[in-house]
Amino acid sequence: MILTCPACQTRYQIDAAKFPPQGRTVRCAKCGEVWHQSAPEPEPQAAPPPPASSYAEPEPVAQSYVTAPERELVRDGGPQVDESAAESPAPEPSARPRRVGLWAGWAALAAFVIVIGAAAGFFRQQIVHAWPQTASLYSRFGVKVSATGLDIHNIKYTEEPQDGQIILTVTGTLKNVSGQEQPVPQVRVGLVDRDQRELYHWTFAPDVMTLGPGQSHGFVTRLKNPPGGARDLVVRFAKAGE
Repeated sequence: MILTCPACQTRYQIDAAKFPPQGRTVRCAKCGEVWHQSAPEPEPQAAPPPPASSYAEPEPVAQSYVTAPERELVRDGGPQVDESAAESPAPEPSARPRRVGLWAGWAALAAFVIVIGAAAGFFRQQIVHAWPQTASLYSRFGVKVSATGLDIHNIKYTEEPQDGQIILTVTGTLKNVSGQEQPVPQVRVGLVDRDQRELYHWTFAPDVMTLGPGQSHGFVTRLKNPPGGARDLVVRFAKAGE
């Protein structure tokens, strides 16, 4: 039995069996308040159980769902979390879509590289004309590209005696391999020995000033008494200052 002081609200735990039926006067040990405390009311006796019956009602089956009061709330006013939903893990994503996406990415990259390579080969002359330094890159792959948009091919030479002298005759063809008209620069011919050391060279101006796209023009140049140690020749377009 619990007594509460009406003055200071101090509470005391006492044995109800020792409390007399007529009640008694008590005093608060804390504030000194004195009051008459009635005896506690007797507890009601439990009703006798009903007679046994041959028919037994079925026991209620426990429900498997979680009611709203049993749901937990996330702190700071977050959303409600249903424990029944949290118990079943989410299905893992299938690895097949990832593999398909990976192969598609590699296929797209391969197609891009093929397109770039084809464009670099088809438009190589325009690329080298715009960026002459790329001509060395093409030559590493065995592709000959002229930085001027012109090419020299079909080079031939002969040596013939004439009036007691040796005449070296060099012939060839100039061709515009670009898609636009090109001015024709001077041509340089160099004579080299067995070790590819240059012994002599000269330049000449072809008898044509420009060549249109795809046009070709032959040339011929001669030299009297070439060096005796010359074994080969190198024909190219002359650079500025040569």
